[in-house]
Amino acid sequence: MTGRHSLVRSMMMGVALVAAATIAVPAGTVQAASGIVAVVNNTPVTSGEIERRAAFLRLQRAGGNLRAKAREQMIDEVLKRGEILRLKMSVSSAEVDAAYARFAASNKMSVQQLGEILSRAGVGSDHFKQYIAIQMSWPRVVNARYGAAKDSKTLVQRMQENGGKKPVTTEYFLKQVIFVVPEKRRNAILGKRKQEAEASRSKFPGCEQAKVFAATMRDVSIRDLGRVLAPEMPEDWKPLVEKANGMTTGTRVTERGVEYLAICKKREVNDDVAAEMVFRAEDLSKAKGNEGDENSQKYIAELRKKATITER
Repeated sequence: MTGRHSLVRSMMMGVALVAAATIAVPAGTVQAASGIVAVVNNTPVTSGEIERRAAFLRLQRAGGNLRAKAREQMIDEVLKRGEILRLKMSVSSAEVDAAYARFAASNKMSVQQLGEILSRAGVGSDHFKQYIAIQMSWPRVVNARYGAAKDSKTLVQRMQENGGKKPVTTEYFLKQVIFVVPEKRRNAILGKRKQEAEASRSKFPGCEQAKVFAATMRDVSIRDLGRVLAPEMPEDWKPLVEKANGMTTGTRVTERGVEYLAICKKREVNDDVAAEMVFRAEDLSKAKGNEGDENSQKYIAELRKKATITER
């Protein structure tokens, strides 16, 4: 055994990182064969994929027959991927790369270090990223299927149930301030960049002067995020925005470096767009948890029943 790498979180589940785990890295890379072990709707599942998934389950400390579990998971993933593509609900490569980088950063590793660990364990970064993509995309498909079927009421109907009133939410106009940290220098300068970012918050001159302000510092960029309603606020930023006292939020470390948000404008709104956003957020919340798991299992069972699966 070449050593143990203690990870704060285990593998991606949906859009979150869950369950603490310790990864034991076996010596050498698992050599996976490439024979076809199953064909799912004309898509082959290879023994190499099975071996990588079994290695992945081993990292998660899963018990039982790992190869059998891996085989079933890979068949399910082929079915999920087909449905995701059919409905055009796949997350982008950029979103997957960002999630992969967040996972590495949350475990105090660089992307390169995470890739080396996965490679030595016989999983590989590509297999992990494919897993992330499915885990991030599949809940969209499940919610589109069961959320819409469960509640297809119009905005007017929802408003009538709400006493004829549109729900009120908070509207923000935001800019993102990024203190860029190159991957190759991350370990060396991250602490210093965080200090610089924190110090700059009290000097922030306002959104109209944001780009001029950034130009006075080294490797600082500004992104205009425009209008963002509270229900669509990314979970990573939501607590910082809600706790913000003044024009800027607290800082957080991301795959790009050290960032904070500038709050250009904030007000309560209840227009049609805001109302739809609030109702959609409520529907998504209802679809989470055990109900979401049950719907996912029901969906997969249906896809398996319709599929042509040939095992070899």
